[in-house]
Amino acid sequence: MSEQLGAVVVGTGFGVLTHLRALRAAGIEVTALVGRDPGKTAARASLFDVPHACTSLADALALPRTEVVAVATPPHSHAELVLEAVGAGRHVLCEKPFARDVDEARQMLAAAEAAGVVHLLGTEWRFGTGQALLSRAVRDGVIGEPRFGLFALQIPSLVDPGAELPAWWEDEVEGGGWLGAHGSHVIDQIRTTVGEVESVSALLQTLAPRPAMTADDTYTVQFRLAGGATALMHGSCAIGGQFLMSSKVTGTAGTAWLQGEEVWVDTGSGPRALDTPADLVLGPPDPPPAELLHTAYDMWHSMGIDLGPYTRVYEVLRDRVLGREVAPDPVAATFADGVAIQAATDAIRRSAADATWETVTTA
Repeated sequence: MSEQLGAVVVGTGFGVLTHLRALRAAGIEVTALVGRDPGKTAARASLFDVPHACTSLADALALPRTEVVAVATPPHSHAELVLEAVGAGRHVLCEKPFARDVDEARQMLAAAEAAGVVHLLGTEWRFGTGQALLSRAVRDGVIGEPRFGLFALQIPSLVDPGAELPAWWEDEVEGGGWLGAHGSHVIDQIRTTVGEVESVSALLQTLAPRPAMTADDTYTVQFRLAGGATALMHGSCAIGGQFLMSSKVTGTAGTAWLQGEEVWVDTGSGPRALDTPADLVLGPPDPPPAELLHTAYDMWHSMGIDLGPYTRVYEVLRDRVLGREVAPDPVAATFADGVAIQAATDAIRRSAADATWETVTTA
């Protein structure tokens, strides 16, 4: 196998805003772009000097040097594309939300394991400097045994009823909504920082003035976690006013929290910032071309802050495919993590519908 891998990017939105650029930054050549709209796909392939613009994954896989497939499409299409790619023996990175339900997620995991390919999930914030250091500090026992985690975010993206979104994002059936878009990242952060999810109690709301929208834009979830810890996860992209963001974990010997990309702790002698290890330092944000930013969905990725973390994810994928040694921390998420996150997501939806505590089962 050549030391430089070739990749197909499926998806002309986030696929080109971040995935295409991160693949290249990781030293992987993007040989084809796949999209439903022939004109849009050709134009974006030309903008990024991608040699082939295709309207089907099958056409792209027939090209030479397509060892890797990046699936960056709406969630309702993930299973079909992933199963096609792994069935052809390709290594795959799939965006989150991973699937429409846990059964679909299990099917993708089983297929990837049977094919013996590298399979990663797009939870790039495991490699974000602050989140990675917070998780490491908690796992290393800096604050003792974790007992409670608070994870909250409020942004005003959908306060304006005219904010443009892709049709699928507003549709619950097609996997749209803020729980899948952002909550899946936070579920992963809770799992890797505080503990594995055992049960949930949840409320899902749609606060935006968008009568046709069936997906949620606001979630509030209580978690009971392995080891006896608990967590509270709240997020909304439809609440105006002051920006709110908090990631804080309290343990038996103190508290650790994020301030921007810095991690602070207080173990009884006053707050102090932890030094950031060299292996967690990322380069500055790199915004995508401004002419590609049209919708509220696009603007969530407009600052380019996800490019550095995603580059790290693709470096892990590259090294695993080539049989190179991979650093033990942060650990890139796999389809097995996709199953676990989806199981928690399904339980959250059941809890919100039935107003009950729901057990999370991945098997």
